[in-house]
Amino acid sequence: MIGHNIQLFRRKKGLTLTELAERANISKSNLSNIERNINQNPSIKVLEKLASVLDEQLISILGIQPSNQLNSIVDEDLAEFILKLKKQGITKVQLEEYKKVIEFIEWQHHGCKTIERKIDSH
Repeated sequence: MIGHNIQLFRRKKGLTLTELAERANISKSNLSNIERNINQNPSIKVLEKLASVLDEQLISILGIQPSNQLNSIVDEDLAEFILKLKKQGITKVQLEEYKKVIEFIEWQHHGCKTIERKIDSH
């Protein structure tokens, strides 16, 4: 998905693979691998360079299309958060563990409200 987006933005801007690679200061083979989705996990640094040369926001490169202004803010924050996690080397297993913790907190919060309602009604 990221590779396809980069290729679309590159063609829209009228750049060749070589031109984009040179302007972004990355190797042509790396860019080719990204565009063909062989490298599906490019570094944040590379993505930022490509976005800058292509005059696109990072969230556009990532394929996040907000439906309104609020979603745009949330999506941009979420994209930045995800990129920070990737940069820190968080694995999918660790991400699933964090998700379980968040779900537990939500369950605990919801459970407390249910108990409070029962107490208030007595």
